Amino acid sequence: MNSKQTEANLSKETWMMFRILSEFVDGIEALSTIGPAVSVFGSSRTPEDKPEYQQAVECGRKLVETKFAVITGGGPGIMEAANRGAMEAGGQSVGLNISLPMEQKPNPYQTHELTFRYFFVRKVMFVKYAKGFIIFPGGFGTMDEFFESLTLIQTLKVEPFPVVCIGHAFWDGLVGWMREQMIQRNEYIDAQDMSLFRVTDSVDEAVQIIHKCYEGECWLGPRPPEITGPAAQQTAEGTRVGIDPGHPATSRQPFT
Repeated sequence: MNSKQTEANLSKETWMMFRILSEFVDGIEALSTIGPAVSVFGSSRTPEDKPEYQQAVECGRKLVETKFAVITGGGPGIMEAANRGAMEAGGQSVGLNISLPMEQKPNPYQTHELTFRYFFVRKVMFVKYAKGFIIFPGGFGTMDEFFESLTLIQTLKVEPFPVVCIGHAFWDGLVGWMREQMIQRNEYIDAQDMSLFRVTDSVDEAVQIIHKCYEGECWLGPRPPEITGPAAQQTAEGTRVGIDPGHPATSRQPFT
């Protein structure tokens, strides 16, 4: 590769940053005024005649009745169902759509419809404006959001928030595997880490857990260490600044 090609590639990479920035700006402008919200996740392949779809409709409705906005990935299946329940209840129904090689058709139940090219920008929006996650059965994308939420809470990178999984029949196998492989056999996590989320068959219970946590009556396991000083300050993505591992004594202020 010659120098002109190198310069051209560098220029292209640099201009990509403006596209990334624009997606952050659009997301922040759209979501900063919606008030407390809950992100709802689950499979895009869940048909309307499945019980999980109807539960997600009920979930969206009950969240709005409890004064929460609803945020989903904007697609079909569980996302559509939760948006549908929220819109039909007269609430704010947010869809954070993603551009994919195979077209994802936005569901028609969105009062706030955004489309992202970048998964990482979209994922920031799911966390930054949510007071909790409710997670229905789903595939790789659903698992991604589930485990990322637990990682953020476990590492204290965010203020702990409730993560509630719907459906014992779907989740209990994974929970059992986590206990056996991650705790008992290998000690990759602590036993108390299993209290970072809850599994229930009841949408009412899930919404109640989110509401109680929002009101300051949270069930989240042992009380985490108190984070104070510059490390506790919030970054633009909604996470904590934390401590610079290379310079732990250095206080760094986040960008506002």
